[in-house]
Amino acid sequence: MAKRDYYEVLGIDRNASEDEIKRAYRRLAKKYHPDLNPGDAEAEAKFKEINEAYNVLINPETRAQYDRYGHEGPTGQGFGGFDFSGIDDIFDMFFGGAGFGTGSRYRRNAPVRGADIRYDLDISFEEAAFGTKKEIEVVRMEPCPDCEGTGAKSGTQPVTCPVCNGEGEISYSQNTAFGRFVNVRTCDRCNGEGTIIEEPCRRCHGRKKVRRARRISINIPAGIDNGQAITLRGEGEPGERGGSPGDLYVYVSVRPHKIFKRRGYDIYCDIPITFGQAALGAELQIPTLEGNVKYSIPEGTQTGTVFRLRNKGIPHLRSNQRGDLYVKVNIQVPKRLNEKQKELIRQFEEATKDLQYGDEKKSFFDKMKDAFGV
Repeated sequence: MAKRDYYEVLGIDRNASEDEIKRAYRRLAKKYHPDLNPGDAEAEAKFKEINEAYNVLINPETRAQYDRYGHEGPTGQGFGGFDFSGIDDIFDMFFGGAGFGTGSRYRRNAPVRGADIRYDLDISFEEAAFGTKKEIEVVRMEPCPDCEGTGAKSGTQPVTCPVCNGEGEISYSQNTAFGRFVNVRTCDRCNGEGTIIEEPCRRCHGRKKVRRARRISINIPAGIDNGQAITLRGEGEPGERGGSPGDLYVYVSVRPHKIFKRRGYDIYCDIPITFGQAALGAELQIPTLEGNVKYSIPEGTQTGTVFRLRNKGIPHLRSNQRGDLYVKVNIQVPKRLNEKQKELIRQFEEATKDLQYGDEKKSFFDKMKDAFGV
């Protein structure tokens, strides 16, 4: 298959400057490098093509020969194989040290952020509504206080690995049909750390960290709801090699209330009333989150009627507003009556049979007349 034009490979103009060639190469090399595309044969082929084009065009002499003779070169034999062992140096120049074949070293030795921690906290309905302060105990890994996180016995320090000279990896060359490649593997002696602990700390046994329980004070905001989380930045597991610590996520579980149910920032409750209270009207004691309040219901209140008490619900998160309390009244019918009570009810029924009832009952009686002619 015919080779593509080197300028086309790098996506540059034939009059491109040296800086433009380097920028194009850097962008494409990062995209198709085999370390970033493991097992991708197409990416590997593109990577080799990009390197071949770069090696020809970055050198003024070979670039001039290519511009004049094309891929055949001045001798008709092409430009030959290319030694890719210098790719690390090129990558160092472009990326500040993260070279091809050594990318794993920089990824491995780079600071690593600590893991996040989840904590489940159980609170009451009232605590969720008005907020509270809690103290929780979190168990996490922390730098060993005896060795200050070095892993070495007090009075000693880790030493540089004699095998990799502190690099954490070992490189070796491999000749292929496409040139010479430099491969890198993790140092077996220090496991990629670059240092060796000859005398481990007696407390952490060289692991540099110990598991400790720590008490943390946390403010629960007013209005928090079941399942919501509070984030405490930097209270998670510590990072590696100078990395930042993770976060602590406190997930709130709100215990159900015996009277109230919550929907958003509003709360709901049902209260029983007697027939006399419903018929004559009454002043009721309505339960709220702050205690009972007096509330008057009008005469002729029907069962299932809902009354709204403004600003008696849940405070809004990060706001001075509050939800409302919705109270549904249900008329309770006595289950056991003595004869005197039954007689009084019969007298009441007789005395009120011609009275106007609510629309629902009137509608029911109309349906009875239509169905049975009574």
